Amino acid sequence: MITYNSENVKMPPIRRRVVSQWIKAVAATYHRQVGEIGYLFVDDEKILEVNREYLSHDYYTDIITFDYCEGSRLNGDLVISLDTVRSNAELFGRAYDEELHRVIIHGVLHLCGINDKGPGEREIMEAAENQALQVLSSLSQTPR
Repeated sequence: MITYNSENVKMPPIRRRVVSQWIKAVAATYHRQVGEIGYLFVDDEKILEVNREYLSHDYYTDIITFDYCEGSRLNGDLVISLDTVRSNAELFGRAYDEELHRVIIHGVLHLCGINDKGPGEREIMEAAENQALQVLSSLSQTPR
């Protein structure tokens, strides 16, 4: 089950059914199944608070992923700052919706075991994000 909640911000305009189907499709490409994934959309101040409290990091970020995976079942909580998503969209010259979807799947890719902090890992993560965004594009164009 995938849940979507917000705190201190308006819920972003995502098509939850399509996004959930997308997340499951991407997880399947990594031979994983979706268990319990919870998204919490927040503002910069809330993500800073979470970053300080749980990770002892004193900076803003776009996403924090809490991994509770068991075997091939993906379980986790993903906290996303919509303020930082908007700032990054402007910084990277991307549409807000594209950047939001990129961050949404970024957390899932972390749950699938892809990292982005070590040498060469950022490029691997970006390639995985781009591939996942193509999957979303094809799902969005499929008639229902």
